[in-house]
Amino acid sequence: MMYHRVSEDRGFAEFGGWLKSYHTFSFSDYYDPRFMGFRDLRVINQDWIAKGSGFPTHPHNDMEIITYVLKGQVEHRDSMGNVGQINAGEIQTMHAGTGIRHSEYNPSKTDELQLFQIWIMPDKAGAKPGYTQQAFSREEKLNTLRLMVSRDGREDSQKINQDVDLYASVLEEGKTLEFKIRPERAVWIQLAEGEIEVNGQTLKSGDGLAVQDEDLLKIKASKETEFLLFDLR
Repeated sequence: MMYHRVSEDRGFAEFGGWLKSYHTFSFSDYYDPRFMGFRDLRVINQDWIAKGSGFPTHPHNDMEIITYVLKGQVEHRDSMGNVGQINAGEIQTMHAGTGIRHSEYNPSKTDELQLFQIWIMPDKAGAKPGYTQQAFSREEKLNTLRLMVSRDGREDSQKINQDVDLYASVLEEGKTLEFKIRPERAVWIQLAEGEIEVNGQTLKSGDGLAVQDEDLLKIKASKETEFLLFDLR
């Protein structure tokens, strides 16, 4: 089974000129009971944040929160004392656990910031809060699936408190990849920009694809494409 989540069908919100956001799943004022998440994947928001703007300090708990920067730079501060800047191609991972407060800003005076904000349900409540960030070069992701997040931190990936593997890829035009799906697991593919075919299904910028009860994914790029692949229990 494959379900194509078309980009234009996502929820959309715009706030005072500083934020534009597309919501793959129900989030904030966007509610659709058909799209409350996919397995342990709860949120995928694609955000465009204006220069000199951002999310003021706000709280979270009992959620694994991943930010993947597509363009620009994020300036991060949190209640654990972490201060950092996350550049395009980098991710940050927060274990909200018993509670964390943080802010995320676009420090640029000239350029818009674009990112994916991802929430994954943790495997247990009340975990110790934590924060990490890591860079993944274009070369590491080029024409392959680079593991960025996992439960066990294998292959120099970020650890999270859930049995989810998150891969990133930059697939050049005409190149192909295959991904074998383990029994009883599922996959969500999320495009940033570009165009690919997955088992004959065409996906374009911003599209998502839910995959269940399939053994093998065959992915081919019609043009250079950046995308994420979630391997979910």
